[in-house]
Amino acid sequence: MFTSILFASFISSINAAAIVSRSQSYPLPQNGVLGPQSKLTVANKAIAPDGYERSATLVNGVFPGPLIMAQKGDNFSIEVANELTDTSMDMVTSVHFHGIYQNRTSYADGTASVTQCPVTPNNSYVHTFSAQGQAGTFWYHSHYSIQYCDGLRGAVVIYDPEDPLGYMYDVDDANTVITLSDWYHAEATVLRYVIGNVADSTLINGLGRYVGGPASDLAVISVEQGKRYRFRLVGMTCDSNFQFSIDGHSMTVIEADGQLTEPLVVDQLQILAGQRYSVVVAADQPVDNYWVRSLPDTANASFVGGTNSAILRYIGAPNVEPTTVNTTSTNPLEETNLHALINPAAPGIPEYGAADINLNLQVANINGIFFVNNVSFTAPTVPVLMQILSGAQEATDLMPNGSVIVLEANKVVELTLSTTGPGGPHPIHLHGHSFSVVQSAGNSTFNYANPVRRDVVSAGSEGQQMVIRWVTDNSGPWFLHCHIDWHLDVGFAVVMAESPSVTRTTMNQAPPGWDELCPAYNALTPEQLGGGGLDNYEAAADISSILYPPPTLPGSI
Repeated sequence: MFTSILFASFISSINAAAIVSRSQSYPLPQNGVLGPQSKLTVANKAIAPDGYERSATLVNGVFPGPLIMAQKGDNFSIEVANELTDTSMDMVTSVHFHGIYQNRTSYADGTASVTQCPVTPNNSYVHTFSAQGQAGTFWYHSHYSIQYCDGLRGAVVIYDPEDPLGYMYDVDDANTVITLSDWYHAEATVLRYVIGNVADSTLINGLGRYVGGPASDLAVISVEQGKRYRFRLVGMTCDSNFQFSIDGHSMTVIEADGQLTEPLVVDQLQILAGQRYSVVVAADQPVDNYWVRSLPDTANASFVGGTNSAILRYIGAPNVEPTTVNTTSTNPLEETNLHALINPAAPGIPEYGAADINLNLQVANINGIFFVNNVSFTAPTVPVLMQILSGAQEATDLMPNGSVIVLEANKVVELTLSTTGPGGPHPIHLHGHSFSVVQSAGNSTFNYANPVRRDVVSAGSEGQQMVIRWVTDNSGPWFLHCHIDWHLDVGFAVVMAESPSVTRTTMNQAPPGWDELCPAYNALTPEQLGGGGLDNYEAAADISSILYPPPTLPGSI
């Protein structure tokens, strides 16, 4: 038995290192790469990614968490082991694999209060699933409360050896994954009480600088002159959206959120929380250093002192910071110019309001609390999936009341979502699906012929709306929520319960560990849940006077 385990571990490590790459010139990142059968150990550790040291919630001791690499068609078996000890932060956890449809395996979606109970300290849970033909750029993050803001986030790439756009690039490996994160010096369990908190820094591949801080190390992305690189951008922020560009280089967009697009040349793109883009960049400039820029949408953000920046370094260039100058974008990405490469038409009759199911969600922000159709989402005491498997099938029977929308199977859904109040643009994510964006926020036109297909879309700001379509071909409860984690924490979510009457018969058998999660979680005391309690609320009061009400019990969204 022991020998077989060692052999399986050995094969997993080989698979991770041997993923198809069009260049063997560069070593794997220092923090290592995991394969589709791996272990994520969630624990606390002090780190200083921007020069300011703080305790964080990390996977395998690094930020961002290790890259998970797989090939199209691989089966996944990912163990999440909870070794958390810092009670000032959340002590329970869950991990969501963002963008993976989890068809027939909704129990592996990793969404606390929707598809599972959290994993308690000194316990683990194994996510077993198949991506069923999916390929592209994804990521994983905690889906418990606001925990991923404290560090639990990492990238997932599923490579397609027969990528129809593979002819456009020479290099696509672990070193061409670029993670974009916001970072906070205070714990998320403190900041969750501050209305309108702002990140302290931007991290690119886990490194950055903050205003007034030291000249800490910046990420260096190495390229060889004459080669073409597929950079996979992963927006793993809690709040900030970024304007991303590389001095002196254009970018050809070929993927949005795991979906190939018709190639589109831009010189700058906006990337929101949860979104991903693949861009092809040709290393066709003189050998030198060039600034990589990721400007957040926060007041007074700049690139002074190397903030919000990384370095694109040609092989042979000196190890110095760039002197390139930021120029005004003349060809920024417009979402309406993106078109799905494969089967581009939106499903259903190509007219607004002509789908099988037409939904209208109106979102309001009242004193910092979000309401969707007049209801603010609060985590149910029993996960929605467990309720469904216990026999609940109607919206009136499913908790939380007013936040579950039941959808029939195999229907075309058209969702219109609009917002009022501050806080936009809101990145809206639907679990279990990609969708066609038939109307982008801030745009008056509809496109049913060849819209972009993705899984996170901007709902824009006050007075704007977006319209998306998908087909209900994946039974299960799927979270639809704002991917600004602070907004989700205060109610910006609903659950799409897709064909609950057949979930039991269409879902694969859940592993034994899934049934054991809720009893272990429900046995914890508030102190064992962590989160800091009133101490963290008092710490929040030292930061701002504009606060949410004081805590009762830690949240579990």
